[in-house]
Amino acid sequence: QVQLVESGGGLVQAGGSLRLSCAASGFIFSVQTMGWYRQAPGKQRELVATITTGGSTNYADSVKGRFTISRDNGKNTVYLQMNSLKPEDTAVYYCNLSRGPRAYWGQGTQVTVSS
Repeated sequence: QVQLVESGGGLVQAGGSLRLSCAASGFIFSVQTMGWYRQAPGKQRELVATITTGGSTNYADSVKGRFTISRDNGKNTVYLQMNSLKPEDTAVYYCNLSRGPRAYWGQGTQVTVSS
């Protein structure tokens, strides 16, 4: 079955960096678009970034120029490099696979940015 396991979250000061990883299994990773979403307390889950099989990327306006999504098909892993972090980036970050009408999510990893 599909499994998505996120790691790399933590507590960081504003202006700092973190790198999130999502290890995927149970499907053919190289042929699927992957994404990162986040959900802050009291807010809806929102798209952060996506990456296609060909490496094309898309970002939320709020993270453009600061975050970079990438993938390693040999390791079945998608990454989110987060630089110049702000307190408003504080959220639980989720890895996502959307396949047809079905969406799969990891358990999430907490990112907390202190001011």
